[in-house]
Amino acid sequence: MSNFKTSIQSKLPNAQTSIFAVMSGLAAKENALNLSQGFPNFKTSETLIRLVSDAMKKGLNQYAPMPGIFCLREAIAQKIYDTYQIQYNPDTQITVTAGATQAIFTIIAAFINKGDEVIIFTPAYDCYEPSVALFGGVVHSVALKAPDYKTDWQQVKSLVSSKTKMIIINTPHNPTGSILQAEDLITLQNIVKGTDIIILSDEVYEHIIFDGETHQSVMLYPELVQRSFVVASFGKTFHHTGWKMGYVAAPDYLMIEFRKAHQFNVFCVNHPIQVGLAEFLKTPDNYLGLPDFYQQKRDYFLDLIKESRFEFAPAKGTYFQLLGYKNISNEYDYDFAVRLTKENKIASIPISVFYKDQYDAKMLRFCFAKTNETLEQAAEILNKI
Repeated sequence: MSNFKTSIQSKLPNAQTSIFAVMSGLAAKENALNLSQGFPNFKTSETLIRLVSDAMKKGLNQYAPMPGIFCLREAIAQKIYDTYQIQYNPDTQITVTAGATQAIFTIIAAFINKGDEVIIFTPAYDCYEPSVALFGGVVHSVALKAPDYKTDWQQVKSLVSSKTKMIIINTPHNPTGSILQAEDLITLQNIVKGTDIIILSDEVYEHIIFDGETHQSVMLYPELVQRSFVVASFGKTFHHTGWKMGYVAAPDYLMIEFRKAHQFNVFCVNHPIQVGLAEFLKTPDNYLGLPDFYQQKRDYFLDLIKESRFEFAPAKGTYFQLLGYKNISNEYDYDFAVRLTKENKIASIPISVFYKDQYDAKMLRFCFAKTNETLEQAAEILNKI
């Protein structure tokens, strides 16, 4: 190969390898227990695997329709109606995507132009800001601070201007495990009233919420529905993150623009998996039992480490738990996370990397979507630190 290099100007000059890839790579190198990246280590439903396999054997292995097979979109619309009592048109208002990240990227690609301003809440899932930057948008961040990670809506209001094109919310929230309450959604509704602001609502953990709380989806608020994309993930709900399957729901006028970008991004997504999911969704118990399932995981994990030196408030949603370590070390959280991986053989995610100013509250994120055996191994390590 020649040494020729053309002159390029990076569109993401400050982008680094995702912290999830960094910590998972380090965990593999150090043979450490990996509670960093957010994936379950238990099996996907055998029934769902059989349904997908049957679809493959029947020959449903070619391109699916661009917006997704209609029977799956119908099943999604029914699920939404059963859960939130709102009717989306499966023909024009629901699109199946290659996971939530592709959905988020495509929404931003379809609507953000150079100079458009987008408000996000940090610590934020790490695809939001780079996606906005790729299309010339400008991010304004509102920091959610420890210990409760509540939203400062006055700051949000002060950031809204004629250039604000989008606000991205995430509940239940990754990485903090916090949730938005009804008063938060009502306040957001009031802030955007009379504007052209689009809401991108990342609700991939919608069914993983604890202690009897109700997930406050934008779909419960009619005035927000009219300006919102709702992003959901089958991978989070059905324990198969590697399948990369999700969907978006939005009003017609927004979905028209989304599909214009979607068709030139992935065009369509995995056909036999769509067939399997369409059938699997017909049984609501396949997702309605998730709060109890994961709350048992959370409570088991926290009970195992209650005598450790780590501090914690039980996560209100997601399958992530923050652990504070200020009683153990004053190290920068990234350095501490790396040291735990190398010396103690347990990998986590430092929270400061999700803040623009690297705000360090001495918090690490651990994934508890693991078998009890894995959680017991993790607790044995954490209790010795």
